[in-house]
Amino acid sequence: MDCCRTARRLGGEKVKVVVRGSRKKMKASAWEIEDALREGVPILEYLSPLAFVVEKGRLTGMTFQPSPEGPDPDQKPVFIPCDEVLIAVGQQNAFPWIEKDIGLVFNDSNRPKVDEITFQSSIQKIFFGGDAAFGPKNVITAVAHGHEAAISIDLFCRGKDLLDRPRPAVTLAGQKMGLHDWMYHNEVSEQQRQAVPMVSKVKSIKDRLLEVELGFDRKIGRTEALRCLNCDMQTVFSLPLCIECDACVDVCPTTCINFTPNDTEENLRAGLSIPANNQSQDLYVSGLLPTGRVMVKDENVCLHCGLCAERCPTSAWDMQKYMYETAKAGGK
Repeated sequence: MDCCRTARRLGGEKVKVVVRGSRKKMKASAWEIEDALREGVPILEYLSPLAFVVEKGRLTGMTFQPSPEGPDPDQKPVFIPCDEVLIAVGQQNAFPWIEKDIGLVFNDSNRPKVDEITFQSSIQKIFFGGDAAFGPKNVITAVAHGHEAAISIDLFCRGKDLLDRPRPAVTLAGQKMGLHDWMYHNEVSEQQRQAVPMVSKVKSIKDRLLEVELGFDRKIGRTEALRCLNCDMQTVFSLPLCIECDACVDVCPTTCINFTPNDTEENLRAGLSIPANNQSQDLYVSGLLPTGRVMVKDENVCLHCGLCAERCPTSAWDMQKYMYETAKAGGK
């Protein structure tokens, strides 16, 4: 996406992006794709490159074979005229500086084989993390791997078991100031996400050094900030205090709280008032209540607004500030 947008700014009048598969499978972020489309760069899907077409020593175009996964798999090769091609093949790890006879084992992806918990390689005193160990991710993942590898190195140097790792620290603090007052802003916002103001395409295309995103002014920034879902606030449910009055169910603005007979996770997810289809987000499930039901909350759609805690007549629900401190090397 950087290449095609920069090509427009360097004078390219007709810039196209051609991908083997679908736009959904592109590794680019959704906003990067949207920005490229906004700047007039079409994305042609399901086309695999076959050959460069050269006439009299000059590139005149490329031929592509439509993919069997595309809308027209039986279509004949497609010719796209062009005078320059930028090939985006991504990046791969390269370890030419590692001697092949030192005992380091590589996996099928030509990356050092490492333990996913300890980050230890086949040579016990050598540790890998980040892209070098697990392939392309993001800088946050790489930093997290660095912390975990540091713990392993510390344990290794002290002759300790690398699997006996220090635990992260977690604290919860109540936020209630009164019956309807909290130590954080909990108003449910009806505002939609604010669009980031952008420089007009006419100006941005002409100057590749011009910053495209202008950012929020004070007013819009405050409006956007008030949409915060208070991710550091957690709904805490106390089973012994619940009288199963369903008041929390009635007041929840996203219908994320349910009281239902206990079942397998698959059946619980499907049987909620609004099915919980996001498998990557765990459900919050209580123990058995006196009626034999369980409380199930879909964390994926919870706004952390605290209305359940305000409405609950027995304080079975509470809003507590959640602090997480990652485990560190040298910790217990």
